[in-house]
Amino acid sequence: MLSRTNLFFFLYFSASLLLLIPQIAMAEQSSPTTTAASSSPAAAAASESAVHIVYTEQPQNNEEPEAYHIRTLASVLGSEEAAKEALVYSYKNAASGFSAKLTPEQVSQIAKQPGVLQVVPNRKLELHSGKGVLH
Repeated sequence: MLSRTNLFFFLYFSASLLLLIPQIAMAEQSSPTTTAASSSPAAAAASESAVHIVYTEQPQNNEEPEAYHIRTLASVLGSEEAAKEALVYSYKNAASGFSAKLTPEQVSQIAKQPGVLQVVPNRKLELHSGKGVLH
């Protein structure tokens, strides 16, 4: 049987995960597709970009989390406009961080930024919906 503390953490993180899944799924569905005829460098970068989750430290000095996330992204992407376009979702409650469409090179660069704790690729998780026993 789970102790009270373990049960609390299990429920807390399960609820956090359930809140994140719809946002990530919506981001995948709304991502633009490029055609093979597109040969510009921007189109090539967009075709190799994938959604990544970037875990960050909490913003300092009462800065709004989304503004902090855009500023962090802009330091790699070169402009606030590019950062806003790449940003998929800004996490403020259960975790501090954001999800964004990034190329492998951008992932490498953002992982080196101050305040960035971890960068992980997005994974689609299927919840068990049938009858069964929890393991």
